[in-house]
Amino acid sequence: MTTRGLYVGRFQPFHLGHVESIKKILQEVEELVIVIGSAQYSHDMTNPFTAGERLVMIHNSLQEAKVDSSRIWIVPVPDVHLHMMWVSEVEGYTPKFHIVYSNEPLTRRLFMEAGYQVKSLPYYERQTYTSTAIREKMLQKDDSWKKLVPKSVEKFIIEIDGINRLRDLNQSDKN
Repeated sequence: MTTRGLYVGRFQPFHLGHVESIKKILQEVEELVIVIGSAQYSHDMTNPFTAGERLVMIHNSLQEAKVDSSRIWIVPVPDVHLHMMWVSEVEGYTPKFHIVYSNEPLTRRLFMEAGYQVKSLPYYERQTYTSTAIREKMLQKDDSWKKLVPKSVEKFIIEIDGINRLRDLNQSDKN
């Protein structure tokens, strides 16, 4: 039986801390299901990128990091907004998994109550590598955000005009 882990995130955007977490998880499991959470949301300040864009970021980043893609499943999963239904929703969208990797308290609790083994992830310089901080740097025209994401993510965000999208969204929130 293949040991398969599950890692859920919004990845808004996908950054180097995520890459390090995935590398660590892959030392423990044969395959990893990466769930792009809140897949139906985009074009707002918390979720500026679409599920498809996040999928491209993850795929390209893992190729760049030379992670064996045959060990990875990337699955977008929309929110259901009913905590008691969320684990079932994830199970319905993903291949069978055995271990859940998360530091998010609600995610941990829901999967534990559903009978899954849940493991914490060691944070990789958590104060530096956060999607929220990266989005803030983009808004503030602070180019140091580029050092926090894989080169392929930087290139992709520039290609899709993601920085101006974020700035436009920030302006519409103020109106």
